[in-house]
Amino acid sequence: MPTAIAVTSADLALPPQDERTLPAVVLKDLDRRPLEQVLAEVTAVLEAHGHLVVVHSAAAPAAVERRLRTVRSLLETDRIALLTPELPPLGVAVLARQLRQLASCDLGPGVLASAGRLLTHYIHAGALLGSVARLDRIPVDLKAHAKSWLPGSQFAVVAHPQPQLVRLVPGASLTGPEFATWMLTAKGQLQSDWVTGTLGPSWKVQGLRETALPAESAAWWGTGKLIEFCSYLPDLSVLYQLVGSVRRGVCHWCGIDVIGDRCVFCSATAPAPPPDRHHQLTAG
Repeated sequence: MPTAIAVTSADLALPPQDERTLPAVVLKDLDRRPLEQVLAEVTAVLEAHGHLVVVHSAAAPAAVERRLRTVRSLLETDRIALLTPELPPLGVAVLARQLRQLASCDLGPGVLASAGRLLTHYIHAGALLGSVARLDRIPVDLKAHAKSWLPGSQFAVVAHPQPQLVRLVPGASLTGPEFATWMLTAKGQLQSDWVTGTLGPSWKVQGLRETALPAESAAWWGTGKLIEFCSYLPDLSVLYQLVGSVRRGVCHWCGIDVIGDRCVFCSATAPAPPPDRHHQLTAG
C-alpha cells in the first residue's frame, strides 16, 4: 500500500517522469470547499493508502495552509505530513513528482516524507523575469530595482539553492548544478529563448521539457512576466540511492523510520543524547 503524495492544485501534478511514477492526489480548492467534503476526501485517501504526504507552495493562499492543519487536527492523526519546501511553485511540482517516483519503492512513509527535505537540496529553481520591483523572496538591491523600471529590462534569477540575480545582458550567466540534471520550463507572459537556448546549454542539462506555468508562480515571483525554470535529478535509481545513503532513525513517539532529527508526521524531535558518563565522573 504505497504512501499517497498529494498536491493542492492540478498544475502541481506534473506528468509522470517514468512508468513507475504514481499519480498525484489533487486536493483542489481546499479553501473554498465545505470542510466536511474535504474531511471525507482525506479520510478516503488515508483508508486507501495508510499515510498521506501533502506538498504545497508557500505562495498558496494562507487559507489553504489553515484548512490542511484543521483537517489534520480534526482527524487526530499522525498519518498526514505537510511539506512546504522553500522552492518556487515549479520546483514544488518537481519535488512532488520525485516523491511520487519514490512512492513506488520499498520506502516507509516516514522515510519517504523525510526525503522531501533531502531532495530539495538537489533542485535548482529560478526564473527569467521582466521585473523585480515586487520580488521579495530573495534579496534585490536598489540598483536592480531601479533598472527594473527601464523598458525591456529582464533579470535572470535563481531562488534555490543559493540566491542569484543578474540583469540579462550579453554574457550574463547563472551558476548551476555541478551534477547532471534535466530542466523543466514554464512560460508566463514573457517571450525569450534565453532559458532554453543559453541557460540550459550552459548548465549542460541532459533533457529539456516544458509544462504549463503554475497558477501560484506569478504571486511567488511578483510578476506574470516570467519564464520559470527548474533543474532536477530525473532518474528514480539516483533518487533512491540518495535516500538510501542517509542514516535512518526511529521516531521515539510514533515509531516509524525517519531521516533527520524530526518526524514529519508527528513533529516529534529526536531526544537529546544522554550526557557522557565518563565526562560526568571526571567533572565530579
